[in-house]
Amino acid sequence: LHIAILASILSLVIYWLIRDSYRLRNVNGKHVFITSCDTGLGNSLAKRLDKIGFCVIAACATEKGAQELRSCSSLSLKTVNLNLADSNSIARAVVFVGEETTGKGLFGLVSHADGTAPVAPIDWLSIEDFHSVLDVSLLGLIEITLKLLPLLKKAEGRVVNLVNTKGLTAFVGGGYGLSTWGMEAFSDPLRIEMQHFGVKISIVEHGFFEAEFANSDVIEKHLLRLWSRLTSETRDSYGEKYFVE
Repeated sequence: LHIAILASILSLVIYWLIRDSYRLRNVNGKHVFITSCDTGLGNSLAKRLDKIGFCVIAACATEKGAQELRSCSSLSLKTVNLNLADSNSIARAVVFVGEETTGKGLFGLVSHADGTAPVAPIDWLSIEDFHSVLDVSLLGLIEITLKLLPLLKKAEGRVVNLVNTKGLTAFVGGGYGLSTWGMEAFSDPLRIEMQHFGVKISIVEHGFFEAEFANSDVIEKHLLRLWSRLTSETRDSYGEKYFVE
């Protein structure tokens, strides 16, 4: 029995080693669309895939971000403006991707959303604070995935949804954790449904990056704004000492 268990474990290890050693050999002409490429993870990934030889379509929220990315990438990398909270902006980006792929379909969609969510006790937040996160980091990502599915099915492509592990814990209140769990819940059934079409759906739960800690000033600004708008009754219930700590 022990020998059988050891053999099974060894077989699994060998299988995973072989699987992890697999590399896509021919990337020429394969289009990958990446969201939130102004800075951070999306920006780094766009540069990396462009260097490898993929045809990268990078979605940026600002023209400044798009210009900076193009300035340090090859001519094959294309950028498109994208506001994930705006359905019209999403529709225009989808048309752009369709035109760039010229009937080949979309080989890959890397989907995530950068940004700083309001970090505060839930009691301090309004429904608008939840909308500001969920409209982008959940509903916006779902909408653009749905609209790109026909192109992904045509190429038998793949969707890679990036989620931060800090959103899977009771780290902060508000919409950040909801959007993270929401993308997980969206991805799992989609993976099963898309198997029929040869489309792969993956979730990558990444950890913390050094750049994220640079947002402490932004987080503090959010806290001050939220604290200042609370009613005196709510502020008194927490007390100044709670806020300072």
